Amino acid sequence: SLMNRYKLVIAYDGTDYCGWQEQKDKPSITSVLKKAFNSVFSKKISIVGASRTDAGVHALGQVALGRTDLVAIPAERLKRAWNNVLPAHIVIRSLDQAVPSFHPFYNVEQKTYHYHFFLNRPLPFLSRYGCYYPYPIDVAILKKVLNFFIGTHNFVSFRCSEDRREDTVRTIDTISVTYIKRFKMYRIIIKGQKFLRHMIRRIVGASMAVASVKNKASLDLLQEIMAAQNSNHFLPNAPANGLLLYNIIYNNKE
Repeated sequence: SLMNRYKLVIAYDGTDYCGWQEQKDKPSITSVLKKAFNSVFSKKISIVGASRTDAGVHALGQVALGRTDLVAIPAERLKRAWNNVLPAHIVIRSLDQAVPSFHPFYNVEQKTYHYHFFLNRPLPFLSRYGCYYPYPIDVAILKKVLNFFIGTHNFVSFRCSEDRREDTVRTIDTISVTYIKRFKMYRIIIKGQKFLRHMIRRIVGASMAVASVKNKASLDLLQEIMAAQNSNHFLPNAPANGLLLYNIIYNNKE
C-alpha cells in the first residue's frame, strides 16, 4: 500500500518527557505522538525528527516527517483530529503533504535555539521555561564570553561524553543575548546548521561560570578547554529546561 508522507512542525513542553527519541519504558515526545495517531486512526505512523532534543528540552519548531499508510485525508482535518487526542504539552502546529524529496535531516540551512534564564526568581508559570541562576551574573561579560564561541571550531570539549561522532567541527553563525522586560527573562539566541549533543547547554553553562560573580573560571580557561579537546572538565552543563528549539530553516524552500 502507498505511504503518505507529511511534514510536521511540532511544539512541546519537554518537562515530563525523556526527550524526543523513543526510549524503552519512558514517555518520549515521539511515542506519545505515535500512540495518539494510532488511537484516533487505528493506523501506525513512523516519525523522524530533525533534532533529537534531550529530556526536559522544549521545542517551538521541531520539524518531523510522518509516514503512514492511512488513506490521504485533508491535511487540516488530519491535524485537528490528531491534535485533539494529544496531551496539552504537545501541539502539531502545521501538517502538510511532504514533497517526495523532503527529509528532516537533509538540506538544513540553519537551526535556531533559544536558551532562557532568570537572575531573579521567575513567576511560577514561567519557571518551566527558563533556568533560574541564583548567583549574580555580569551580562556584559556573558555577551563577551559567548562571542568567543562564534565561528568554526572543534567543539569536542563542549559535547556530551556519550556523543561518539567522529566529526566534531561545528560552526556557530551567531549568538546574541536579549532581555525580555515583560518576563524579566534573558534569552540567548544561538544559530547554526548543526550542533553536537549537549553542545549548547555546555557552552551556556561554561559561559555562565565565567560571567558569574562567583567567578570560578576565566576566558583564558575556556580557551584552554577548547584547545584541550576533552569533554571531561569541571564547567557545568546548563539545565535542560532553559533550552528551546525555536525553528529550523531548510534551504530548498520545502
